[in-house]
Amino acid sequence: MKNNNTNEGAACFRTSIGGQALIEGILMRGPKQQAIVCRTKDGLVEKVEELKLVSARYPILGWPLIRGVATFLSSMVNGMRALTYSADLVPLEEQGEPDKLDLWIEKHFPADKAKDIIIGTAVVLGLLLSMFLFVFLPAFTVGLFPALKTSYFVRNISEGLVRVVILIGYMTAVSRVPDVERLFRYHGAEHKTIFCYEHGKALTVENVRPESRFHPRCGTSFLLVVVLVSILVNSVVRLDNTFARIGCHLLLLPVVVGISYEINRWCGAHDNVLSAVLSAPGKWLQHITTAEPDDSMIECAIRAMELVIPEEKGLDSWGS
Repeated sequence: MKNNNTNEGAACFRTSIGGQALIEGILMRGPKQQAIVCRTKDGLVEKVEELKLVSARYPILGWPLIRGVATFLSSMVNGMRALTYSADLVPLEEQGEPDKLDLWIEKHFPADKAKDIIIGTAVVLGLLLSMFLFVFLPAFTVGLFPALKTSYFVRNISEGLVRVVILIGYMTAVSRVPDVERLFRYHGAEHKTIFCYEHGKALTVENVRPESRFHPRCGTSFLLVVVLVSILVNSVVRLDNTFARIGCHLLLLPVVVGISYEINRWCGAHDNVLSAVLSAPGKWLQHITTAEPDDSMIECAIRAMELVIPEEKGLDSWGS
């Protein structure tokens, strides 16, 4: 087993280790490897993989602003792979019927390639859905009301507010689904475990349980920052035609993602009034996207964390 480096004595250690809630499990990603730990009827199932960072092969993808887009896309692909892995561990009798597209892909491609194609398709569809909800729908909706088109400023703010309403409404709606509610409880376990580690405490259920489930360096917070930053970035668009505006918003999307990533990165490395203000909206949204976990979920998160803590102390410090 790895050395359980808990950074004891650290007053406020910020780790670069991050995670993702899975179906009955947790993904933790450290500086050198990632671990998936899922709970099954036979106990915990573990999977550890070495990380292959794209920026190591293409240094330009590690540059400020550019790295935000690369990290976002990489996280989507890796996250979808992890979700698929955790879903495959669910007993067959509890799994839903595969959709027609997945069945078609499995029928026409070799098994080793079919899985990658299904994951790639899911990522593309997820991106298209996001573009529809947060680019097309806000611009189209506001375009229907002449009173909201009296000035570019009013129109841009209105589109931004529609994005916020869609994001909060969507998150609230899916949180009512039982399976998603359990996913959000694992999300809470992930945050609590990371906080426990950052506070220098031993990784035990008793120590993790009282920690906060609202963490400033969270993917959910990143989504809200993206929505808010888009209001500022899209203010440069001064076009009346709705579809022309949508096109420009799509072109500016990488800029929005890049700036949002840098804001989240900066907030994660600082503890002052400005970072608290910038982190506040994301933490508020986590009231929806996280829930209090039970002890079995915390055990899952602890084990996943233990598997990715580096041997070399400080190697996972934020910004290193």
